[in-house]
Amino acid sequence: MPDTADPPDWLVERPGLAAFALASALLALAVLLPYLQFVLFGVVLAYILFPVQRRLERFVRPTFAALGVVAATLLLVLIPLVYVVSIAVQQAFGLVTAIREGDLDIETVEGLLETNGYAVDLVALYESNQERIAGAIREVTMGAIDVVGTLPGLFIGVTVTLFVLFALLRDGERLAAWFQWVLPIDDAILDELRKGLDELMWASVVGNVAVAAIQAVMLGAGLFVAGVPAVVFLTVATFVLTLLPLVGAFGVWIPAAAYLVATGRQTAGAAIAVYGLFVTFSDSYLRPALIGQTAAFNSATVVVGIFGGLVVFGAVGLFVGPVVLGGAKLALDCFARASAEGPTVHDAPERTADGPESADAAADTETNAADDPDESEE
Repeated sequence: MPDTADPPDWLVERPGLAAFALASALLALAVLLPYLQFVLFGVVLAYILFPVQRRLERFVRPTFAALGVVAATLLLVLIPLVYVVSIAVQQAFGLVTAIREGDLDIETVEGLLETNGYAVDLVALYESNQERIAGAIREVTMGAIDVVGTLPGLFIGVTVTLFVLFALLRDGERLAAWFQWVLPIDDAILDELRKGLDELMWASVVGNVAVAAIQAVMLGAGLFVAGVPAVVFLTVATFVLTLLPLVGAFGVWIPAAAYLVATGRQTAGAAIAVYGLFVTFSDSYLRPALIGQTAAFNSATVVVGIFGGLVVFGAVGLFVGPVVLGGAKLALDCFARASAEGPTVHDAPERTADGPESADAAADTETNAADDPDESEE
């Protein structure tokens, strides 16, 4: 039989401590799971707002700077976001109710389709698929309804997000140094992982989310001017669809233009079609202007990451899902390369039990000794 690899020294010498550390990590994860999406949302906000924190620290202490950033985030981001999501959910169900009760002019839309060779009974089609449509709407909006509909849960979640944001803004660099000291990974690999994850976060938050938000606001403003109903819902739908490759704002402005034409507003419909094309093709200019050309994600990673992230992490999965998939690939690449090159743990600097500060002090002592040969001989 081939020889099996010996277990790590730390597991043989300190099995009790290893078991206690593993149990503590699992218990900490169990505590975080109920509000994991709010914790991750705080991490995303901290990543975005960290440059603002550093600028404010030039004038005030880090604690006061973090408090100011958190207060501004609450007033300018979180409260308006909850308000917009609540209106979008109400308009979505109001639209379904209007179709069911016949408030929308479905017959005119059917007549327009029939003149173009498409005989469709939209009412019968809706009634035959009513359960499927209701189920899809319920799945998509369940997270938003839970957040908006339960004020105690919303209050606790926002509180968790704000405290995570405050802690990361004030002590984020020390926390990153602690993780780098604790993880039993070579420092060169950790640096590569940190740089890769930073690129993934930047591409996900700025490259996808910021561009989608800009295009959604642009198209929403056009729909409002044209008098299209349920503008807030359509704006939120544009934001979600724009995150997906090959879909984009087409999925909103084409039906909106068709609705305007079907209701006798041909000029408004044509204007929305032209403006929608402008919004769609603005992606070619916005994305390079904001992040430049990047290959951090491919189409499969974005699509699977977004939908899988929504299921696992809730609404924050829009940001985190693609990063998780991209980070997994990055970690596997580093693992495969390190395995091919052989173990490098003996080449890494020895880590002391006192923390990252002690490791830095030890490195300084070795450097001073190397600079002074007489002192090292003594």
